[in-house]
Amino acid sequence: MTTHVWDYLPEYEAEREDILDAVQQVFASGRLVLGESVRGFEAEFAARHGVAHCVGVDNGTNAVQLALESLGVGRGDEVVTVSNTAAPTVVAIDAAGAVPVFVDVRAEDHLMDTDQVAAAITPRTKALLPVHLYGQCVDMAPLRRLADEHGLAIVEDCAQAHGARHHGAPAGTMGDAAAFSFYPTKVLGAYGDGGAVLTGSADTDRALRRLRYYGMEEVYYVERTPGHNSRLDEVQAEILRRKLTRLDAYVAGRRRVARRYAEGLAELCGPGGLTLPATAAGNEHVYYVYVVRHPRRDEIISALRERYDISLNISYPWPVHTMRGFAHLGVEAGSLPVTERLAGEIFSLPMYPSLPEAVQDKVIEALHEVLRTL
Repeated sequence: MTTHVWDYLPEYEAEREDILDAVQQVFASGRLVLGESVRGFEAEFAARHGVAHCVGVDNGTNAVQLALESLGVGRGDEVVTVSNTAAPTVVAIDAAGAVPVFVDVRAEDHLMDTDQVAAAITPRTKALLPVHLYGQCVDMAPLRRLADEHGLAIVEDCAQAHGARHHGAPAGTMGDAAAFSFYPTKVLGAYGDGGAVLTGSADTDRALRRLRYYGMEEVYYVERTPGHNSRLDEVQAEILRRKLTRLDAYVAGRRRVARRYAEGLAELCGPGGLTLPATAAGNEHVYYVYVVRHPRRDEIISALRERYDISLNISYPWPVHTMRGFAHLGVEAGSLPVTERLAGEIFSLPMYPSLPEAVQDKVIEALHEVLRTL
């Protein structure tokens, strides 16, 4: 049987009764769109983070886009972010009409190099968009200082950081708005698409609710544009309400898997060897993905697939600025050297809370054998 980086079926077997009860509750409620389940999840997710407002939307990409638009980011504005991210981060900036401006990342933890941000700010800059990558947070203090100095908004991309903390503050509580994805693979994942935006501002909350509902504040009356059809589904919201109560357990499970990897792979590390994830100072890592590095990554992945039927993932093989779809930005190859080097070395090991120890041991043993033969 092929070993994959993610599998929801063990979790579903354990939680099936509660998941199906959530579906039945919604179907029997008489309200299938923007009903009690969405309202309940919004209130509970906001309370979990100690933030005043949460607006449920249909996916994480639109969460980023609507967060930007709710803060006044639009046509021709610049948004400083990173290229070492899932493409939807930058797709959302583009969809808002703004221009992404990239800074490099740090080699040790793959997070935004905040020392480069000041030089990237121009008179057209409207927002900073740090990506809390792989399960841990960007250093937010220098970004907050820059935002205050230049009058910029901060939108946190928290798609990979549910439950993570930075110097005690939950991911999603350190900017002006924060975008979350509930895609099934996430630390808090739905059984389909879903997203949300957190904010402490009543004005931003009102703008978000208008944006997700065609620009309407009352039925059939468009108050202002732009407007979108971007509502969190009632079924997904009710499933997320149930799963939110288990978020701490999911995080604990991921950390348990990460500890076993660290112990089992330690002797493979060193110059020219495997590099394991590093946790940045002040961070509490939730290990959305377990990303390792090796200069002969492609050979390793090929050997694992062919010899052991282990199929691994790369997060991410192409920096966004190198993609044809963003060629119009004119960002030259070589301009983000750390990002580009990482793209050729990183790969993700299987990571999910219900990952069986036997499967994890198979991966650890296979890596030992493959690296001995390189």
